[in-house]
Amino acid sequence: HFKWKLTTRYPVCSDEGKYDSASYSGRHLLKSFINAALNREEYVHVLGFEGSEEELRDGLKGSPTQRLHFHNAFTDPLGWTDHPAFTVYQFNFEELTHLVKQTSHPKPAILIIDSLSWILRHVSPPAVCKTLQQLKKGGAVRAIIGLLHADMHQRGTVGSVCHLASSIITVAPGMKGDEAVAKITKRSKSGKVIQDEEIFNIKEDFTVTVQSKLSHIGPKQPDPEEKEMDPTANLTFNLRLSDTEREAKGKLALPFVFSKEKKTALLHSGPGSGRILYEPDANDDYDQEDPDDDLDV
Repeated sequence: HFKWKLTTRYPVCSDEGKYDSASYSGRHLLKSFINAALNREEYVHVLGFEGSEEELRDGLKGSPTQRLHFHNAFTDPLGWTDHPAFTVYQFNFEELTHLVKQTSHPKPAILIIDSLSWILRHVSPPAVCKTLQQLKKGGAVRAIIGLLHADMHQRGTVGSVCHLASSIITVAPGMKGDEAVAKITKRSKSGKVIQDEEIFNIKEDFTVTVQSKLSHIGPKQPDPEEKEMDPTANLTFNLRLSDTEREAKGKLALPFVFSKEKKTALLHSGPGSGRILYEPDANDDYDQEDPDDDLDV
């Protein structure tokens, strides 16, 4: 099952998406996703535009980072030197698929994008969205987790990227110094949307502890009294059919419905049936433009 997660600063976005704002950075939560994936023995590829490999690996001390592949877009993201490792202009389906597949994995990997904001500053939003959509269907990656600094972009750009995500986590500072608030939106394949709001903190080993769940917003549950209400009650006429009436209705043959017997009778004429043949006369004067001109007096 493919996931695309997005993380943002005042939010984070994944097929999972994560987005944040200037008031709270989502990078710690992004690292917690990387740490959790490595502990699950997943293979993780990181496109690093906003941090070096040394910084990332140093923050993940104690994690099994041998399955972590860092693609350096931090040193020369725009390709100004002769031999850049990875540039923002390589953010396309073909390049990323080759990048992931050049390392042999027994199963599809997880792609981490740090961050989508850097890419969106140099690549058009439609091109970015197209690449993300192609990666979701390409099979080279099992999940995409991207960090998006939402307050750096227009609302339409943020909305377009988030529309592709199956999960969106928006993070903001909490009441206490070590706490943060996460608003989580999940979309299922059936179109059902579930929203949660949680208070959490992140420990030094990047494990996440949920302090409390503030709310759960899902499909509205029907009120028991509302569910039992009968709209046909207290009427001066009856809208319901008895079993006998329902059975009689089922046996009724409607005049405009052709049964199998009617079709057979019309298509296969029996003995004694007649037909009318008409041969136009030479004196017939029929005008297609005025079929009723013979009625003129």
